[in-house]
Amino acid sequence: MIRRWALWLIAANLCGLIALAFIFPQQMVAPGPLIPAHAGFANNCFACHAPFRGVSVQRCTACHTLAEIGIRTTTGRLMRKDGDAVAFHQSLTEPNCLACHSDHSGPKLVKATKQRFAHTLLRPEVRDQCATCHRAPKTPLHAQAGTNYAACHAQTGWKPATFDHSRYFALIGPHKTTCATCHTDGNFTRYTCYSCHEHSPARINAIHAEEGIRDIANCVRCHRSGSGEGGEGREGGERGGDD
Repeated sequence: MIRRWALWLIAANLCGLIALAFIFPQQMVAPGPLIPAHAGFANNCFACHAPFRGVSVQRCTACHTLAEIGIRTTTGRLMRKDGDAVAFHQSLTEPNCLACHSDHSGPKLVKATKQRFAHTLLRPEVRDQCATCHRAPKTPLHAQAGTNYAACHAQTGWKPATFDHSRYFALIGPHKTTCATCHTDGNFTRYTCYSCHEHSPARINAIHAEEGIRDIANCVRCHRSGSGEGGEGREGGERGGDD
């Protein structure tokens, strides 16, 4: 049977540990230091944590007003120039701060995997509005591409870009031109050959009908490279006729 003095010793040690946890929370229970902006809360765990429930989103938004996240700091200072703010937090499906953020930086052996933003956190109706957050690189190609980022980039990762124009139409010879020549009005989901080939639709219909071709809406289905007047066929053969 445990002696009474031993029980008192155990109780005293427990009380001491509990007291130290409140007096020195960083050294006793915190999984690493807070980010510099939150260093003032280092000894006040309950500024962010609800007892026995963990971090409370309501306590985050008490300081970080949802409507101003990404626009102003908690002191009201503008984070970016007017018109250049990235305020996607207002378009999240729910205010789940911990989905991306973790203030504590624990030891490397036990540090959790770094959280990364996922587009699935956004409401479906805004997921395709890429230009709201992303700025295209200042290259000639991107200058022509406009804001139709989905033509080359996927939401699972900005890199690598997946579009390969040669899979659809080889830009060789006179076809090595600007995007807007074929993709008018900045719409990269459609193209036209009539910007350069000033054909009469009725004449084109008649010529192709002689070859038994009725569907002429998709020129590159047969004219894959645009080399020569006949063009290169889908299977590598030549189509006759003057288009």
